[in-house]
Amino acid sequence: MTSKHILIFWCFFLSACSFLQAQKTYKTKESLAIVLKNIEQEYNLSFSYADATIANVKLIPPAKDLSQDKLITYLETETHLVFEILDAKNFAIRPMAFADITKTQYLEEVLLTNYLTEGISLQADGTSHVNLKTFGILPGLIEPDVLQTVQALPGITSIDERVSSLNIRGGTNDQNLILWDGVKMYQTGHFFGLISAFNPALIDQVVVSKNGSRAQFGDGVSGIIDMQTSHEVSQEFTGSLGVNMLAADAYAMIPVSEKISLQVAGRRAITDFFTTPTYKQYFKRIFQDSDLNNPNETVITNSENFYFYDISGKLVYDVTKNDKIEISFLSIDNALDYEETAKINNTSSLSKSQLTQGSLALNTKYTRNWSDKLQTIVQAYFSSYDLYATHQDLSNNQKLIQENEVTDGSFKAHLRYNVDPQLNYEGGYQYSEIGIGNLEDVSNPDYRRYIKEVLRTHGFFNELSFKSKSGNTRARFGFRANYIEKFSEIYFEPRVSFNQIFAENFRVEVLAELKSQTTSQIIDLQNDFLGIEKKRWVLANNNNIPVIKSQQFSTGIHYNKNNWLLSLEGYLKNVDNITSRSQGFQNQFQYSNSIGSYRVTGLDFLINKQFKHISTWLGYSFSKNNYSFTNLNQGEKFPNNVDIRHQLNASGTYTINRLKLALGFNWHTGKPTTFIDVSASEATNSLIYGQPNANNVSDYWRTDISAIYDILISNHTKAQIGASFWNIFNTKNIINSYYVMDANNQVIHVENVSLGFTPNVSLRVIF
Repeated sequence: MTSKHILIFWCFFLSACSFLQAQKTYKTKESLAIVLKNIEQEYNLSFSYADATIANVKLIPPAKDLSQDKLITYLETETHLVFEILDAKNFAIRPMAFADITKTQYLEEVLLTNYLTEGISLQADGTSHVNLKTFGILPGLIEPDVLQTVQALPGITSIDERVSSLNIRGGTNDQNLILWDGVKMYQTGHFFGLISAFNPALIDQVVVSKNGSRAQFGDGVSGIIDMQTSHEVSQEFTGSLGVNMLAADAYAMIPVSEKISLQVAGRRAITDFFTTPTYKQYFKRIFQDSDLNNPNETVITNSENFYFYDISGKLVYDVTKNDKIEISFLSIDNALDYEETAKINNTSSLSKSQLTQGSLALNTKYTRNWSDKLQTIVQAYFSSYDLYATHQDLSNNQKLIQENEVTDGSFKAHLRYNVDPQLNYEGGYQYSEIGIGNLEDVSNPDYRRYIKEVLRTHGFFNELSFKSKSGNTRARFGFRANYIEKFSEIYFEPRVSFNQIFAENFRVEVLAELKSQTTSQIIDLQNDFLGIEKKRWVLANNNNIPVIKSQQFSTGIHYNKNNWLLSLEGYLKNVDNITSRSQGFQNQFQYSNSIGSYRVTGLDFLINKQFKHISTWLGYSFSKNNYSFTNLNQGEKFPNNVDIRHQLNASGTYTINRLKLALGFNWHTGKPTTFIDVSASEATNSLIYGQPNANNVSDYWRTDISAIYDILISNHTKAQIGASFWNIFNTKNIINSYYVMDANNQVIHVENVSLGFTPNVSLRVIF
C-alpha cells in the first residue's frame, strides 16, 4: 500500500448485550409502548420501530437508577428484541435476526456488567467479554486498543509494554491463541509490537479465557483472546472517520440489500508524513536496542521511513431465515526503510536496510439453523504471516537477508444442540495444515539456508454445558483429542468449568484444562531481523523442538453486592517442553538449546466499587514463576524471565453526560536479570555470570490519564475528542538489562527503558 492509498470504510453494529441481573422494582408488566414512552422522557432517548414489532410485548419496567447501557441491555434481555444504536440518543428496534438465535440458545450468563469500566463483563464460565461498541475508557487509552485493553484484567500484563509480548499468567506471547473472526493470527502488533494490529472499529466483541477454555479451541497453552466481528446484516448506513497522532482510520457498514451488508475498515499510519511527539517516543522505545541505533561503523547521516496499515472487510448474507454466509478478510502490514551514510576507510558509503512484517487472513463461514435446538457451522480459513529483513553491514562488506513465513489453512465442522433448557451439547472436527519456512542468505562469505516444516493435525472435540433450574449451578465439561499425522501421536485435552452460587451473593469457581500446541517462537541471535523483531515462528519436530504441553488449575471466590465486587483467585500452571531458545535469554544461556518447563503458582485479587458515575478498582497479583531445565543451572530451578512477583494496579473512571475521565497507577517488581563479575570478565575477555536471574531490575511504576468528550453535531452525527498521557511523570523504567563485551574487551551494561511521557490526542466523527 502506498501513501496515496485511499482508505475504505468500516462500520460497527451494536451486538446484542449480555444478560444482566437487573433489579426489578415493579411487580406488574406493562406494554413495551408505555415503557418506551416513559424512558424517552426520563433518559432523553428516542426509539423508532414498526408497530408490529412491539405489539403484544410486555415487561416489568426497568429500575429508574440504571445507566443507559444497562437500560438497553435490560430491554433486549426482557423483550428478545434488538435495540440497534443509531447514535448516542437514538435507537431502532427490530426483531431478532438469524444470528440472534444463537445468543439465547446457549448457557452463557453475565455475572457482572461494567466490570472495571463500561463494556467489560465477567461471565459465569470464567471468561471476560469486552464489547468494544459500548466500551468506556481506561487510563492512558483514548481508543479501545484490544490488546492494551485486556491488560486491565487481573493476571494479564506485558513485561516490556509491547502488545506482541503479552503475558497471561506467566506465559509467553507465542503461547497465546489469538483469533480474529475465528482465524489464528501470528502477528499481533503494529509499530513492531507497541499497538494492536487489530482495528477496534471492526471488532464487535473480545472473549478472553485464561483457563478452562472451550474444547473447540486448540493451541494456546497460556490463554485465548478471541476477537469476533459482527455477524448481523445492517439495514442502516453508519460509519466514522478518525485521526490521532499515529494514524488515521475510517470505517463503514453498508447495507447492500435487506439480506446483505458489507463492513469495511482501514487504518494507516501518518508517521511518514508527520513526526509527532507520540511517534518520537514510540520510535525511541522500539529501536533503542536495534542495529539502527547500534551500527558497527561511524555514521555520518541516517534517515528512516516507517508506516503501517491494516485493511479489512466482511460480507454478511442472510440467504434464508435459517442460512447465513459470512466472508471476511484482514490485511496487516508494517514497513521500515532505513538509510545511512557511513565513513569506511575515510570513504563515505551509503547502505540501505529494510524490514517488513505482514499478515493476511481470509475466512468463510456457513451457518445453518436446522431448528430452534440444532445448529451447524462450517468454517474454512487461510492465514499467512511474513517477516522479511535485509541489512547491509558496510564495515564487513556484507549483506544479510532473513525471512520467516507462516501459512495456516484450517477447516472446522461444528454442531450445537440444545438437549433441554438445562443441557447443551457441542461437538465437531477441525483439520489444520501449518507450514513454516525460515531463510538466511549471507554474502561474503556466501551462505544460504532455507528450512520448511509442515504439520497436519486432526482435532475432535465434544462438550456438555449444564445449568441448574435455579441458575445457581453451572458446569461445562469438554474433551478434545488432537492427532498429529507426522508424529502419529494423539494428545488428549480435557477441559472443566464449574460455577456455584451460594449465600446469594457469593460465587465459587473451579477451572481446569490440559492443552498442547505445535507452534512457538524462538530467537537464534539477538540482532536477527535488525534486532527489532528478533523472534521467528517454528514448528515442533518432536526432537529439539517438542510439542508444548500445559496443565492448569484455578479456583476462586467472588462476592458481588450493592455494586461491590471482591474477587480472589488462586492458580497453578505447569508448561512442559519449552525450549531455551524461545525464552529470550541474554545471559549465560543465550546460545543454549535445551528443553525444560516452567511452573507458576499465583494469586489474583481485585476489589471494584461502582458508583453512579464512578468506577474504582484495586488489583493485586502475586505469582512465583520458575524454570526447570535439566541441562541448565545444574538442573536447579531458577526464576523465569517474565517472573513478576508482585503487581499492583489502582485506577478509576468518571463518566458524566458526555465526558469520560480515567486515572490509573501501575506498579510491579522489576524483571529478573543476571549480574556479572566485571573484573573477572575483563580479565578473562569473556563474560563471567552469576546465578541466573537471581536479581531484578528496579521496580516499574507508571501513572496514566485520559479523557474523552462527545460533541453532538446533529441527531445522527457526533464528534469525539480524546486526549491521553502515558507515564505522566516521565518515570524512567528499566524493562531489560544485560551485558555485552565490545571490541576492546570492555564490559558494557545495556539497559532498555520503557516509554517516557507520551501524549496522544484524537478526533473522531461518527455518523
